[in-house]
Amino acid sequence: MAGGGGIAPGTGKQYPGGMTCNVFWTCIIAGTGGLIFGYDLGISGGVTSMPIFLEKFFPSVYRKEEGITSTNQYCKFNSQILTLFTSSLYLAALVACLVASWTTRKWGRKRSMLMGGFLFLAGAVVNAAAQNVLMLIIGRVLLGFGIGFANQSTPIYLSETAPYKYRGALNMIFQMAITIGILVADIANYYFAKLVWGWRLSLGCAGVPALIFIIGSWSLPDTPNSLIERGNHDEARNRLQKFRGNVNIEEEFNDLVAACEEAKKIKNPWSNIFRRKYRPQLTFAVLLPAFQQMTGMNVYMFYAPVLFRTIGFGMSASLMSALITGGVNAAATVVSIASVDKFGRRFWFLEGGIQMIICQIIVSVAIGVRFGISGNPGELPRWYAILLVSAICVYVAGYAWSWGPLCWLVPSEIFPLEIRSAAQSINVSVNMIFTFVIAQIFMYALCHLKFGLFILFAFCVVVMSIFIYKLFPETKGIPIEEMAGIWKKHPYWKKFVTSTKHDCECGRAKGSGNGKRVTNGKDSPKVSIDGIDSLNGGESPKERECELETRKVKKLDEKDLC
Repeated sequence: MAGGGGIAPGTGKQYPGGMTCNVFWTCIIAGTGGLIFGYDLGISGGVTSMPIFLEKFFPSVYRKEEGITSTNQYCKFNSQILTLFTSSLYLAALVACLVASWTTRKWGRKRSMLMGGFLFLAGAVVNAAAQNVLMLIIGRVLLGFGIGFANQSTPIYLSETAPYKYRGALNMIFQMAITIGILVADIANYYFAKLVWGWRLSLGCAGVPALIFIIGSWSLPDTPNSLIERGNHDEARNRLQKFRGNVNIEEEFNDLVAACEEAKKIKNPWSNIFRRKYRPQLTFAVLLPAFQQMTGMNVYMFYAPVLFRTIGFGMSASLMSALITGGVNAAATVVSIASVDKFGRRFWFLEGGIQMIICQIIVSVAIGVRFGISGNPGELPRWYAILLVSAICVYVAGYAWSWGPLCWLVPSEIFPLEIRSAAQSINVSVNMIFTFVIAQIFMYALCHLKFGLFILFAFCVVVMSIFIYKLFPETKGIPIEEMAGIWKKHPYWKKFVTSTKHDCECGRAKGSGNGKRVTNGKDSPKVSIDGIDSLNGGESPKERECELETRKVKKLDEKDLC
């Protein structure tokens, strides 16, 4: 492909061991960390579309929603306080995931996951008992702390536990749990909306996935990588043996130990990650989560009922439409789990991107034709509602088998151990920053850009699809500790890791010959190396050239030049 992005280099490492019951159930249990994130994504929009909730906490929005002060459908939910209720969680998650980087590295993945579960449970209790907006926001902040810890540690846990041949499918259990959480939240909203205290039940039931995650995390062992990192080599060996089954694990275990020894040399991973040789990983740690939010998908998820009410559906119909899209989201994620290790990451990134672009254009045209600039569509015909919901469902499916799960999978598998916790924190932090921004400005942007907002999202998907096509190398089937090799063979990224390349060339120049000195006279000792003769004490011109180039690259690395 253009730009060489389709290169899938082999590392030569093929560790024995396949899918065992032990590793499968371990990943299923660990993946429940996605339930709390998914439930929150689904519950927020449903609650904020309930009239009783709006009347109690956001009366100005309630008056516009009832048509008392405004008939403009684009602007009736435009309230910064209302969006702060939704988006405050993501600022808290941003702070939490930075702290979680340290706890994940020092205390292990398991303890970070447990902390996330307990914090989320506390937030659910506070929100269910809320008497004013301040209590709501405090509860949201606690929920955010829980999500920050869970999202930082769970993807790492899954990638380190899974056999490399099944890493894609097992890591996507996290995304599958997110979609299940969204679906369960949509079901809860649909039935609880009919009750007087339905919003309290919807918010309080967030404690259920939190308890599932806490109990599951408590029963889990830590990963072999984490145990080695903390000096528990014997326990790590036993754990790896149980995960891989009745096979020889020595090569994989020794590689993990070697990676850990290299990681221990890094005293400050936060400064080390900005070195030149980690530029590819840092780029994807920042851009993938940013792009994921710029698809606009989370707008559909946590504002789905509000969005459907905005485009003319009644409360019950809007909740049902959100429930339908939640079901499509879950089903499409199953497709990705079943095929990501067969077709690869690049295929689904690009296919999903094209699918989302087409659907965003259809949604933009449909809303623009019916609502125009005034935002007053009158009564919506049945065929129009079916068309709009269908287009959104196809869009959701495209996201759910591409950018949704892959933006959690790819970052967790490309980071070397020495920067893994710090890099995952950057990944989650950027995700939360952009989620916060999108959540905070969406209603304002919809009010002012109107149907043009969906065209903007479509343009973003075009840009990110081109980025993947040009710059992302395939990562399927590569052991996680051997992932560094993909950058060395990529036409663009190889210039950032050139030092390793030149070291290898110099090694061949120095050691691939027979090493015997050849004398062509009494005072002229020569060395024949790969057909090259040198008079300078056995050092060939090729050796001198390699040495100079290696020093040059080393200086670039030390100065962190682009």
